[in-house]
Amino acid sequence: MSDSNKTATEQEQPQHSNIDKDPENWTTGDEAMTGAQKSYLQTLCEEANETFDPNLSKAQASQRIDELQSIANRGA
Repeated sequence: MSDSNKTATEQEQPQHSNIDKDPENWTTGDEAMTGAQKSYLQTLCEEANETFDPNLSKAQASQRIDELQSIANRGA
């Protein structure tokens, strides 16, 4: 739906997503990291000369990815 088709109330409400949610507050944060996280984290660890931990949870993996992106000179 384009902005012109939205009501004034819909246009004024901020868009919230789980992307903005702190990983420590994720409901599934204690589950094993996803396949995509595992693959990306392995790559970042190699580029940053860091040890890869395959036992991280989703939330821990997300935080580790954020840390390693700056070390490996990758943008968020």
